[in-house]
Amino acid sequence: MDEQIVQVKIHPAIGIARVGNSDEVPFIGPESPDQPPLAPGSYKDSAGQIIRQAARFRIYGYNKAGEVVRELKLGEGDVTEINWSVHLANKKAAWYQFHVPLDIDEAKRLSDKQRSRRNADVTGDKRKKLVIDSGRQTLKASQHQTATFAGKIMDKPVSLGSAATQKDGRLVVVGGDGTSASYAGKEITGVANNDTWYDNVSDGPITAEVTIGGVTKTASPAWVVVGPPHYAPGVKTIRTVWDLLYDVFVSERTVDMAEPVSYPEHIEPLLARFCGLQWVNHGFATQFGRRGPYDFLAPDMRKRLNDPSETHRDLRRQIYLQMRDYDRDGMSPVPWPWLYGDAMTSGKADSVRQHLTLSPTQDRMLARWAEGDFVPGEPRTGHPDVDKAPVAEQPELLERGALENCAADAFHPGSEVTWPIRHKTMFSEPYRILHRDPAQAEPDYGDVLKLSDVLSKTGPLYAQGPGDLTRWMAAPWQCDTASCRFGYQVVPSGLGPRYSPYLPTFWPAQMPNHVLKKADFDTVNTKPGGGDDSAREKAFENRAVWLRGLKGDTFNKQRKQMIGDWYKFGIVETHEYTVGDGKFPKYIQVESEPGYDTVPDHANLINIQVPEAGGPLLAAAAGTWSGGISAEEVEEALVQQAVAEAKRLTGEDEEAIAAGYLEKLDPFHDSQ
Repeated sequence: MDEQIVQVKIHPAIGIARVGNSDEVPFIGPESPDQPPLAPGSYKDSAGQIIRQAARFRIYGYNKAGEVVRELKLGEGDVTEINWSVHLANKKAAWYQFHVPLDIDEAKRLSDKQRSRRNADVTGDKRKKLVIDSGRQTLKASQHQTATFAGKIMDKPVSLGSAATQKDGRLVVVGGDGTSASYAGKEITGVANNDTWYDNVSDGPITAEVTIGGVTKTASPAWVVVGPPHYAPGVKTIRTVWDLLYDVFVSERTVDMAEPVSYPEHIEPLLARFCGLQWVNHGFATQFGRRGPYDFLAPDMRKRLNDPSETHRDLRRQIYLQMRDYDRDGMSPVPWPWLYGDAMTSGKADSVRQHLTLSPTQDRMLARWAEGDFVPGEPRTGHPDVDKAPVAEQPELLERGALENCAADAFHPGSEVTWPIRHKTMFSEPYRILHRDPAQAEPDYGDVLKLSDVLSKTGPLYAQGPGDLTRWMAAPWQCDTASCRFGYQVVPSGLGPRYSPYLPTFWPAQMPNHVLKKADFDTVNTKPGGGDDSAREKAFENRAVWLRGLKGDTFNKQRKQMIGDWYKFGIVETHEYTVGDGKFPKYIQVESEPGYDTVPDHANLINIQVPEAGGPLLAAAAGTWSGGISAEEVEEALVQQAVAEAKRLTGEDEEAIAAGYLEKLDPFHDSQ
């Protein structure tokens, strides 16, 4: 192989950091799709605060043929200097409202008001004060330099994180502490568009210059996204950001679809994610968990699914036919996966995008598997340690390690990033964000973001600047996290024998729904005297609502609590089953001890949308409510009526029922 380096690139092209409020040394985020999660106790400190996840960046040299030659490390060979730069920003308060993705047909139903600016009362040059901008910070690797990122919103200081170079020249970027607040001391009014509120997630460009053999080369740049915590770091969702982008570039023919289709490489990882969701959603646990009818990881089931012969063709075909197809299934909630989609509403569905589909490439591979057009094999082992992988494979492993742990489920708006990421115009090459020239100002799209402007060549889906990826997300992030639940219904419709309190769901891999408590795991992991396993079986099947620690008689009060208590909720960690009798899975995902007082496992199990409360609450948020009593009092009265009706219909007690109005679940209220 030609070892002359003619091009250098930063990897991963998109790195993922996550906020945390612990002062302990951050941990490096996943750098390989095969990397196991950290040991229990690694995600929180002894005080129960969340340790931040850092994103680490490396530089690789490529030859003229585009082949990877080696990683370029400071002091190794002829590498004498690496100069990094990082620019973080948070633009949420200065951007436009989010209700649904603006690239789907349903967006045409949004009113001008719903596509207007956040904090619209701040006008002219004062809007610049809504952007939390750290400025571009530079770090010289040979001097082991560090940098801190901070900005202001309406003259209030906000920390966005820090960066440091390692001894070998790699760059480590750390995000903010997760704090959210109102710069004007106002109350929360909704899920995604709370005026005056800000948080310290962020994103921005990473650039580098490498001096190699006395010649300085500019690296193909990267991007860093600082998102919320991953509350179940050992669980991956059905359609990850990697799957989404892989499909984008396969569809654009800038990346070739893998050939041949392999059961262990392409099919089993997808099916295993259905099984993995058993640790974060009770509905998935029932169907895809241990001893469930679709436990794809059970040895006998795997043997059948890994066999390309005619013998098990109908089993493969039946599994494939379970997957949602919009043309065939319309708005039915029955097909897989049981996840909400981009146009989800809490009332009667009026869009096929009420629910999620696999990516077209995922679907195409699964269809070929169903027909027997695949290669069988032993389970994938991959490369748990990227540094031990062949150097030619390391860049892609780094990309996948970061992006496979991000959700591309419902962009409603999402977890780490949202819908603009699925547009090829956002990229200079596969997985690499197109950077806007710092000297080029982004156009001002006016008081209302027109759909024609969004999709135009001068719109926001092309070259990106600091803060441009996360600006579409909820402000602040905790309000969306507190609202990412499951089984939403409107009283009384749907609360009958065909109602599931567990499904469908939003992003359970990032923000769990139902979890196995540590106390129950301890019971499971203790060998019983006398051989009676009934207590262990009962403990294993028990699931507690992850958000059971949220209190208050309305969703709005619970969202307010989440802003301060976000770090108190458990992290789902991987524990080994050590009894040794093979009666339970070898590895079990278990919730760490929460930081709040003991509450019933079923608290907040039933989620009820109260649309009647929407009018008063929306009017109050807009400052136009003129009722004799407050909008909040109206909501509380309506909530109590809804809770009473839900109790009657479900037989659950009051603690099990959470109710209120979420404008997130009523995105087209202005068109009704």
